[in-house]
Amino acid sequence: MDVYVAGVVVYILVLVTIAGYKMRRVKTQDDFMVAGRNASALFLAGTLVTTWIGSGSLFGGAGLAFRMGISQLWMSAGAWVGIAIVFFLAHKVRRISQYTVSDILEKRYNAAARLLGTTAIIIAYLTIAGYQFRGAGRLLNILTGIDPVMGGAITCAVVILFTVLAGLVSILSIDLINGIIMTLGVLIALPLAFFAIGPDQITSLPADRFTAFGSNNAVWAMGVFFPTFFLLLGESSMYQKFFAARDEATARRAVAWMIVGVVIVETALALLAVVGSAKYLSLAPFALADGSIDKATSETIVLHLARFDIPQFAGVLLICAGVAIILSTANTFLMIPSTNIARDIYQRFIRPDVSQETIIWFQRFWIVILGIVAFVLANFFQSILDMAFTAYTMVGAGITPALLAAFLWKRVTVAGGVASIGSGMGVTLVITICNFLLEGPLMETDYIILPAAATSLAALILVSLMTPSSPEEKWKPFMQNMKM
Repeated sequence: MDVYVAGVVVYILVLVTIAGYKMRRVKTQDDFMVAGRNASALFLAGTLVTTWIGSGSLFGGAGLAFRMGISQLWMSAGAWVGIAIVFFLAHKVRRISQYTVSDILEKRYNAAARLLGTTAIIIAYLTIAGYQFRGAGRLLNILTGIDPVMGGAITCAVVILFTVLAGLVSILSIDLINGIIMTLGVLIALPLAFFAIGPDQITSLPADRFTAFGSNNAVWAMGVFFPTFFLLLGESSMYQKFFAARDEATARRAVAWMIVGVVIVETALALLAVVGSAKYLSLAPFALADGSIDKATSETIVLHLARFDIPQFAGVLLICAGVAIILSTANTFLMIPSTNIARDIYQRFIRPDVSQETIIWFQRFWIVILGIVAFVLANFFQSILDMAFTAYTMVGAGITPALLAAFLWKRVTVAGGVASIGSGMGVTLVITICNFLLEGPLMETDYIILPAAATSLAALILVSLMTPSSPEEKWKPFMQNMKM
């Protein structure tokens, strides 16, 4: 067996064993959905970092860096700024002690806000889970030559197994290991790739590869900055993991470490892609016959370097880091929408008195269904980056403004929150559907966040100011003890 394939198989077997062992701890809804609300800062930080850094970074972000240079970091910086803001919200979120973001939306607004928020999360997170499968298909294709679609299907099955076994308990357990492997793999590979390709070749890249905006401008920079910024601020899995923290201080410490981990790993991934572009920018299959860059192929640059350009031990470690990046994100982004269906629809509206055992098995059933749907959905987009920006905008424009207003603006009203969620989702869906149906795109995915977020914010503010203030019982739980 090829040493790279063997490394991946052994790594996955270790993770499955851990998940199977942790399954014995799952007895209640709290255990499965929020890990018993007993997660330490170390485990929480590990899962926050590994969840955020997924195929959007490994493939979409790296591909953008390959094509544009270090200006790609505007995309990463959106998350960094978002995390810094979340640091001041984490303890407030933990204090609410709910299960999902949709719980928060109903508590501050109404049932319509819960349903709209749940719909936005399910659409966005299945898209994100889908491009993890798609990325894994590319990884297996590079390692074995297997068809990428078949590779994606295999990954889908593995991720479903992980998530079904023990829910958030297994996710927290394996994500600490994933985080260590991810960090070591990327940081060891970067200097080795730099010297393998050669400093002279790297410094001969076009000068705009090392400038703030590259060959673009500030509008483009904001177009790639705001999707990650708004997504991070409304990222449901992050809030659900805050609910899993053992206390408010633990949630806040975990976010501080998350900032450090995400900045280091995402910067290293971008630099790896820029280094790789020095060798492959004009070579097939990255370069097409007309001299342009193949967008989909450029997104495989990190894995290409791992397989063909750095020493074998580092290559195996980087490939395993890629597996860690994909699996850690995919299982979380199946866990969250299945929680939304189980908690925010079934338990809230259909069977409020459902037993603990039944709700766990109901959620497991939906993990399987949603995993299959996510795999199918992945085939409707041209690239992982397009999928990422669409999903980020669905959450960032549809949920984030109303969610932040719940904690930060006493004057926001029920009507304002619902209008914000509905309009942000609506603009995102209309543009996305038009892009599918029209011969040429109505708007490039890089820029969808701008009209969608602007519409959502305008609806939030204008409708709130035009409608009566919310009663005290609506805003007081979110505003009490407001010291930062």
